[in-house]
Amino acid sequence: MAHILGSVSGNVVDLQPIKRALLSVSDKTGLIELASYLSSNGVELLSTGGTAKAMRAAGLTVIDVSDYTGSPEIMDGRVKTLHPMIHGGLLGVRGNEKHEADMALNGIKPIDLVVLNLYAFEATVASGAPFETCVENIDIGGPSMLRSSAKNHAYVAIVTSSSQYPAFLNELKSNNCCTTLATRRKLAGQAYATSAAYDSAIAQYFGGVLGTETPVVTRAYQKETTLKYGCNPHQKPSVIYSPLGSKLPFTVLGGTPGYINLLDACNGWQLVLELKQSLGVPAAASFKHCSPAGAALGVPLTPVEAAAYEIADPSTLSPTALAYVRARNADPMCSFGDFVAISHIVDMSTAMTLKTEVCDGIVAPGYEPEALEILKSKKKGGFIVLQADESFIAPVVEFREMYGVVFSQRRNDVLITSKHMQKVVTGTPFSEEAIRDLVLASIAIKYTQSNSVGYAKNGQMVGVGAGQQSRVDCVKLAGRKVVTWYLRQHPKVQALPFKAGVKRQDRVNARVRYIEGDMTSVERESWMNNFDTTPPELTAEEKVEFVRGLKGVSISSDAFFPFRDSIDHASKVGVQYVAQAGGSVADAEVIAACAEYNMTMAFTETRLFHH
Repeated sequence: MAHILGSVSGNVVDLQPIKRALLSVSDKTGLIELASYLSSNGVELLSTGGTAKAMRAAGLTVIDVSDYTGSPEIMDGRVKTLHPMIHGGLLGVRGNEKHEADMALNGIKPIDLVVLNLYAFEATVASGAPFETCVENIDIGGPSMLRSSAKNHAYVAIVTSSSQYPAFLNELKSNNCCTTLATRRKLAGQAYATSAAYDSAIAQYFGGVLGTETPVVTRAYQKETTLKYGCNPHQKPSVIYSPLGSKLPFTVLGGTPGYINLLDACNGWQLVLELKQSLGVPAAASFKHCSPAGAALGVPLTPVEAAAYEIADPSTLSPTALAYVRARNADPMCSFGDFVAISHIVDMSTAMTLKTEVCDGIVAPGYEPEALEILKSKKKGGFIVLQADESFIAPVVEFREMYGVVFSQRRNDVLITSKHMQKVVTGTPFSEEAIRDLVLASIAIKYTQSNSVGYAKNGQMVGVGAGQQSRVDCVKLAGRKVVTWYLRQHPKVQALPFKAGVKRQDRVNARVRYIEGDMTSVERESWMNNFDTTPPELTAEEKVEFVRGLKGVSISSDAFFPFRDSIDHASKVGVQYVAQAGGSVADAEVIAACAEYNMTMAFTETRLFHH
């Protein structure tokens, strides 16, 4: 059983005067202002090396630590503050008879403030320095003083960053050069976090050197923002952190993002960034609950598509706006209230397109000034606008916690390109358009909850099947979306006699229900309120006949097809091009099925599960 120490009693006061301070920093920002204030209030200043030199150059009186302790710096500076005069002064409990007697006997004076930085270990590692140099830049004295001061924070203040100086100075000026207990506790907590992060960086470095031999992995995070709640309102608290020493891949320009918004933003941004990197054209994604409702490229609309998407003049749309129009219209019912991801600078054309849509937010690498103002005014200023950092480099290894279990894996950093479509196992060579659509579909399902398949045509997803346990169910689910997408182009759907004033999303929903046709009598009565006259029925025979005209569809699967049933179903919705990982015991059966339907299929040899 562990031996637990009892507390040590002393005379704790709220306002603790500063009479002696030790300052030793590599970052000289704000040092002289702080030190000058302390000196002007009669505080004795102790210091070392370059810090002492800088303060003396400013005309301040400073006592070298070696003179104060009576012990010189030795062993190339490895030992200079590791001395009872220093740590006794930091750890001595004020008002405790034994501690004060020990201090008097050994000539130890109390130290009330420590201001320090730790050796720049991470910067040394980042510079590519050899192992021995990195080890030499592991601070010993600094963390020791930090921990001593923080432990004895009832009497000692510990400041570890120049960013803390302004608030700290304000407190001193308001309290006659005294610190409050609340501030000392806060500073102690920040100091321990700094120490933990420092040790974490060292442990991670050694772990990288040792590889799989490292028995413990330590990670440290810095708080970025508090969220209103997590996935659900009762899941509080909820906080966004970034790995210490890193930064978030985006900045918030408008609105207040929530937990799910940020999950969608992170997934959506990766998706469109990879489309940009792979295909070199503007791309957009429409995300809902961590899967894309749609994703697309800036490909011009056909006249029929423009009519189905209610675009009066497609020539006014920029390539970026075209990408979002296509992404939104893959499944406009599911895209209602989406989070938008755009690969390129958001221009006025794109902003005006988004202005009329019901969306929660957007992430993009930048915004034209006028476009930004339009977006920030949406939802009475509540529209979320994130600016992605295109230079951000994601960590190679990802960590995730669930139910007390920590999972770790290499990030799925494979970039799907046309090279993944080169292993054609049946059929004639792909056209350039087919390769483009297969790459689009493959990258889209890479960021879709598995199992997943995706259909694409004309540079846009036209059906996404996400999160099904059976692959053929994914194919059927996404296939139904393909049929709905295509039937929106049917002349009867285009001719629905909507009343004036029916909202855009209500028109979208009414068209889909007209296509599906499975309304109850009560629902149909409500549905009829959208129209001036009773629309003619769209019969099952008419639907089947129209869908027969659908050709040139591509399908990609996030893993191999285990049976031919997926191919059989895909043939019903115009699929001519197939991409899948391959590697199933049933590969020959699936290849044969593709040959029967005159489909061309490539094995990407890359599984893309996403959980």
